[in-house]
Amino acid sequence: MEAEYDFTKGERGKFYNKNAQFHLPIYLEPEVEKFFIKLAKKQESNLTKIVNSLLYKDKELIEIANRKSS
Repeated sequence: MEAEYDFTKGERGKFYNKNAQFHLPIYLEPEVEKFFIKLAKKQESNLTKIVNSLLYKDKELIEIANRKSS
C-alpha cells in the first residue's frame, strides 16, 4: 500500500444505490449441507428452497411461541 492516496479527483457516491439489497452468505456445516443437498435432489428442488422452507417454518413456530408468552 502506498503511504498516501490522492482522492482529489474522486467522485463521492459514484457507486451508491439507495435501493441496493445485500444478501449475506450463509455457511452450513458440511454434514448438514450434504444432507440437505440430498434432500433437495430427492424432492427435485434446490438447496436454497429447502433451507428457506425450513427457516420459514421455524420462523412461524417462534412467532407462535412469542404470541403465547406475551
